[in-house]
Amino acid sequence: MAPAASPVLAGAIPPGFCRDAACGARSAAAIYRGLTGWWPAEVSIHDDDDFDAHVFASLIAVAASEGGAVHLRLGLSAAELKRLVERRFPGATILLRPDDGDAVPHDDEVAMVHDLLRAYASRDDEDARWLAAMVARRAVEPNHLWEDLGLRDRSELTRLLQRHFGALAAKNTRNMRWKRFFYRTMCETDGFVMCATPVCSHCADFEACFGEETGESRLARARRDAPPPLS
Repeated sequence: MAPAASPVLAGAIPPGFCRDAACGARSAAAIYRGLTGWWPAEVSIHDDDDFDAHVFASLIAVAASEGGAVHLRLGLSAAELKRLVERRFPGATILLRPDDGDAVPHDDEVAMVHDLLRAYASRDDEDARWLAAMVARRAVEPNHLWEDLGLRDRSELTRLLQRHFGALAAKNTRNMRWKRFFYRTMCETDGFVMCATPVCSHCADFEACFGEETGESRLARARRDAPPPLS
C-alpha cells in the first residue's frame, strides 16, 4: 500500500470538531489519507496485508469523523485502539485522546454479534479479535454494514468476512445481506425462527434480506464533496 503511512494526519479535522455531516465526511477522507497516504478511492488492495490495512484505516476514519471517543465507536478499549494504531499506522496516535479511558459500555446486541464472529474466526490473532469487536459495534449503526465500516462497497465486506471469518461467510450460500445474515444465524443457533415463511422467495421481507446493497461509500462522498485545496 505504498506510500507508507504518514507520521501525522494530513489536514484531518480533529474528532468531535465537526458540527454537520458534510464536515464529518470530509474529515473521514482526510483521516484515511493521513493514515495510509492515499485517498480511499485511489488505494490498491490486491495484497491481503494491504487489504487489512485498508479495512482498519476505513474503520478508524469513519468512526473518528463521527465525533466523540473513537474507541467507543469501534467497540475497542482505548488501549486496544492505541495498540492497533501503533502497529498498523505508526505515528498516527494523534487520533487518540488521553482522557478517553478504557471502559466500553456493555450492549447485549453488540455482544451477541461479537460472540458469533469470534466463534467463527479463521485465526485467533489480534486482527481477528479487533475485527470481531469493531464489526459487531458498527453493526448497530443504521446504514448498510459495509457503509458503516467505511468500506467502498459490499464486496470489500464480503472479502473481509471470507478472509477473517471464513466458516461463517461460507454459510451465507444465498448471498443474504450480511447484517440480516448475522441475526438469522444467531436466531437459528438459539433455536428461534425469525422468518415468517419457510421459503425465502415467498416471504414479504425478501428484499430486506436479499436486496442489493449499493450506493456511494461514505469516504467516497467525502472525497467528492471536499472543497478544492487552497492554492
